[in-house]
Amino acid sequence: MPVVLTLQDAHKRYGEQLLLDGATCALADDQKVGLIGRNGAGKSTLCRILLGEEDLDAGEVVKSKKLRLGYLRQHDPFHPGETVIDFLMRDSQQPDWKCGQVAWQFALTDAMLHNPVSELSGGWQTRVKLAALLLHDPNLLVLDEPTNFLDLRTQMLLEHFLREFRGGCLIVSHDREFLMKTCSHTLEVSRGQLNMYPGNVESYLANVDERREHDLRVNAATQAKRKQLETFINKNRANANTASQARNKAKQLERLELVEVAGDEATVSFSFPQIEARRGPAVRTEALAIGYPDVVVADDIHVEIEHGSRVGIVGDNGQGKTTFLRTICDSLPPQAGEIKWGYGCELGVYAQHVYTTLDPKHSVMEYLEYQAAPDTTTQQIKDIAGSFLFSGELINKRVKVLSGGERARLVLAGLLLQKHNVLVLDEPGNHLDVETVEALADALERYQGTVIFTSHDRHFMHRVATDVIEVREGRVVIYPASYDDYVYRVQKEIDAGLRSEAAAHNHQPAAVVDRKANARADRESQKRLKAVERKIAKLDTERQELNARLLQVTDPKEATDLHERTTAIGEEVETLEHEWLELYEELEGA
Repeated sequence: MPVVLTLQDAHKRYGEQLLLDGATCALADDQKVGLIGRNGAGKSTLCRILLGEEDLDAGEVVKSKKLRLGYLRQHDPFHPGETVIDFLMRDSQQPDWKCGQVAWQFALTDAMLHNPVSELSGGWQTRVKLAALLLHDPNLLVLDEPTNFLDLRTQMLLEHFLREFRGGCLIVSHDREFLMKTCSHTLEVSRGQLNMYPGNVESYLANVDERREHDLRVNAATQAKRKQLETFINKNRANANTASQARNKAKQLERLELVEVAGDEATVSFSFPQIEARRGPAVRTEALAIGYPDVVVADDIHVEIEHGSRVGIVGDNGQGKTTFLRTICDSLPPQAGEIKWGYGCELGVYAQHVYTTLDPKHSVMEYLEYQAAPDTTTQQIKDIAGSFLFSGELINKRVKVLSGGERARLVLAGLLLQKHNVLVLDEPGNHLDVETVEALADALERYQGTVIFTSHDRHFMHRVATDVIEVREGRVVIYPASYDDYVYRVQKEIDAGLRSEAAAHNHQPAAVVDRKANARADRESQKRLKAVERKIAKLDTERQELNARLLQVTDPKEATDLHERTTAIGEEVETLEHEWLELYEELEGA
């Protein structure tokens, strides 16, 4: 388990916010590590520090000579008009057959390789960047929120890639399911410290709960002991016969300290307002067509959503999920057909990127006051703000200084200040940390109204969705089974596609196969050569130490034992030197 990247005594501060306070961690080239922590705890900052894009205030980042660091670029590195295969060859300096071999792992077919990258959707472009990343042969990947805005298929392909990847990974993600399927270790950033746990995110959360319960029990016992000592001291310190005992008890009391409770940071806890439960259809579409003036995305849509149901909208990126949501919310006009909402339906809408449109001059309190219903009191607004971690001075923070996650929380808090019996939510979990996503799922499960939503977070979808609507290939239909069944079907399709592509790529020209076999043989010989060199060096060091001891010993038996060991080492070194010479000549001949 060679360590390739180490953070030592790291300190980092932004103004009054302390992100790293003497933090230390080590990353190996065979560990897949999930980095988790609250929004604003410093996850993305840590990634930028490790990548060399940001400096520490104090401390050091130590990189091994063997480190080959790779990261998923958020910007587009493509040239205008460049095809997929042209980009992969230019970026990696690898031949076309090698680029094609890697590309199929992300379901990039031979036909797609010759398409311009600019014509691909965002999800497919991410697959191209992942293929380019793998072609550089990194041994440590740093991925900051790689699943944001990726559809289910691309997420599954990324999971497959990371499971097969032989190097190490550091992955920041709010998607618990993704971390569960890809990471064997969990790195927590909290209160300026980094703590590594040898287990996945579920094990980590269970460990936190166990530590919290243990710490609470210890503190309860400490408090009881304190109370007992204080009672004794108060009763006996004025009595001359027992004053010395009271002083001893006072010293014991000073030594008693409460432990810091694990997971005792502020948590999000909220509920949507109580509303009257309804029955019957909430919304019905008849011969609906959705899209834009120059293109119809889907047509002949006949769906009906019942009051009280929680409907997850699923489908690949670019198929029309957001277009469907915007159309039923009257944000986009229908291209044909009708949308009929039930009587008294009051919609609350959370749209993708809505937090980017907030007025940067408003404070948190001003925004919430603007969103609140007329009869809402100032105290109610402060209570809601506090439940979303905007308490104390934070309620006066300006929107312009809030992080993406804080803005998303603010918009969700605004929804709670009005009574809606229908919620339409487009990717509500993006930019929220794991704990806040869990709290949102809890609140939606208790909500008495109707929820229509999209999410790429499988754990969130599994918990919240009672029904599924699929958007695929120009059709929008009620999916006849559960969300888990939908995930199973998509996984089967991906597995079948990867098998067929693998079979196609296994039929390579004989010359290519020979070159690959020879290259593998050379690499194996080089590894053996280096291993033999290391063993010879180790034995030489041991022989020198034994010879030094031989000059000092006086016991004949010990001298005989040392001499026999020295002779055996000499014979072993001679054998290894013959092996080294054969390997060297073999490589020279190749």
